[in-house]
Amino acid sequence: MKTIEVCLTPELLHQHSIVEKVAVVVDVLRASSTMITAFAHGLERLMPVAYVEGCMALQRLDYLSAGERDGAKVEGFDFGNSPYDVMNGELKGKSLAMTTTNGTLAIEKSKSAKQLLIGAFLNLSALANRVKELDEDTLVLCAGWKGQMNLEDTLFAGALVAQLTNDFKIKGDSALAAQLLYENAQNDLYGVISQTSHAQRLNKLSADEDMRFCLKKDEYNVVPFLESEHLVIQSS
Repeated sequence: MKTIEVCLTPELLHQHSIVEKVAVVVDVLRASSTMITAFAHGLERLMPVAYVEGCMALQRLDYLSAGERDGAKVEGFDFGNSPYDVMNGELKGKSLAMTTTNGTLAIEKSKSAKQLLIGAFLNLSALANRVKELDEDTLVLCAGWKGQMNLEDTLFAGALVAQLTNDFKIKGDSALAAQLLYENAQNDLYGVISQTSHAQRLNKLSADEDMRFCLKKDEYNVVPFLESEHLVIQSS
């Protein structure tokens, strides 16, 4: 039986072997949620960029730009890091360069994986089905916050583990802890996550609506994956 494990922050990734595994990168609030939403509304491809300067360089190559630093939209970018920014159809058929404080850095650190997928509550079931189809040892990488673990990504990791327990063997206490935390919090995710440090940062940015949306389960049936340097989705 294949295994599923959880890395609580990219700072702990050196403790895991990622080569020959499927990596699921999650940044619930808000990078992975925004990416999934953009693809659900017609985005063709997305270039995740770790640093603002790289994103600006791609702007000069006719990419649209999205991103944040410390939660706030980067000056001069077309979009911030909110699912609501990418719902209006402006990205349909377009290419987007995106950089965020945590999520795109986690993607950069995961590129040696056999396959890299993007997850969030918004695509939970579709993602679980895709992981089952791939049937490979799987590592869920939580983007965290500036190297520290955060509760929202850990809870999502637990939700994914819970959906896969019949098909995958849990490897390591981090995966078990994430599952137990999720099972305890699943009936009031907003109430639990609203107490977190990142939720408090978002509240200062008047982004409570973003948080509520990002905690919706199975809103979309798309699973972005890394192909060469771009995130894409399977064409229907």
